Amino acid sequence: MRGAVIHAPGDIRFETLQDPKILKPTDAIIRTAVTCVCGSDLWPYRGAEPTDHAHPMGHEYVGFVEEVGSEVTAVKPGQLVVGSFATSDNTCSNCRNGFQSSCLNVEFMTTCQADYVRIPNAQGTLVATDGVPDEKFWPGLLAVSDVMGTGWWAAEAAEVKPGSTAVVVGDGAVGLCAVIAAKERGAERIIAMSRHDSRQKLAREFGATDIVTERGEEGAARIKELTGGIGADSVLECVGTQQSMSQALHSTRPGGNVGFVGVPHEVGIDGQELFFSHVGLRGGPAPVRRYLPDLIDRVLTGAIDPGKVFDLTLPLDQVAEGYQAMDERRAIKTLLTP
Repeated sequence: MRGAVIHAPGDIRFETLQDPKILKPTDAIIRTAVTCVCGSDLWPYRGAEPTDHAHPMGHEYVGFVEEVGSEVTAVKPGQLVVGSFATSDNTCSNCRNGFQSSCLNVEFMTTCQADYVRIPNAQGTLVATDGVPDEKFWPGLLAVSDVMGTGWWAAEAAEVKPGSTAVVVGDGAVGLCAVIAAKERGAERIIAMSRHDSRQKLAREFGATDIVTERGEEGAARIKELTGGIGADSVLECVGTQQSMSQALHSTRPGGNVGFVGVPHEVGIDGQELFFSHVGLRGGPAPVRRYLPDLIDRVLTGAIDPGKVFDLTLPLDQVAEGYQAMDERRAIKTLLTP
C-alpha cells in the first residue's frame, strides 16, 4: 500500500509501505475512504516535536472494514466505520466512566494517512454507519473522528451551558468545531478569537456572535471589555501554546471554566495565580468514542456540518502539499482521498 511518512521537519514523503495485517484478535483492517492532515501533525512537521526516525503519519479516518480479528463482532467487512484517534476497549473502568482516551488498553493512531489502516481495539473503537451514507457526508464524519469530537470535549470541559457566554481561543479546525459545539450546547454568546478573514467567516457561519482579533493580554482585556469587566463563563482553549493558555485563563470570570484541548507545548501554569483566580481548568485528549454515536447522528441529520473545515481536498499522493498548505495557512484543514 501507499502512505505518508515523515523523515524530518518539513519532509513528508508518500511511500510504499507494508500492508497492515491482523496482529491481535481485537484488530480490524479498514480501507481508507477519506483521511486528512491535523493541526497537531504540524508540530513535528515544524520541528516542535522531535522526529528521531522516519515513521508513518495520521490519526483521523473513515473507512470500509476489510477484515476483522476473531474477537471483533461489533463491525463486519463492508461496513463504513468511524473511529477515534485514541482506540479503546470501551469496557474498562475508565471507558465506562466516559474517558475512553484514558482506556487501560489505549493505543493512539499514527498511521492513517494511508490506503489501509490497522485499527487496534476495533470492537470498542469503531462505530458503523447505517448503510453507506452519501459521500457528501464523509467530510463531516471524518471531522467527527477527531476535530469535532475534540471541539465537543472542549465545550464540555469548559461547562458550556444554555444561555452562557463562551470564548474560543484558536481558529484552526478544532477551534472552529468548538464554535459548533458551543452553539449546540446552547451558548447565547460565542466569541471567536481570530485574525484571519476566511476563518472568521466560517466561525460566524458556525454560530460565533462576536470576533476578537487581539491576542495575548490585549485579547484577554478585550474579552473583559465585552463581558462587563468580568470575563466569560466558559473559555475553550484550542491551540496549546503558553500565550493561548494565558489568554484563556485571563479571559475567564471567577467561577468560570477553561476547557483546554490544544496539545500543550512548553505551557506552564502559575499555581498561585490559578488558585486566586477561582477558574476551573480541565482538558486532555478528547474522549471522542463517548461522543461518536451522537455526533455521527448530528452529521447525518444535517444538524451540524463540521466538514466545512476542510477547505482543501487533495489526492493522498499529494499529502506533502497538504501539510505545506496548512503550515503556510493557505488551508484550514486538508482532506485526503485515496
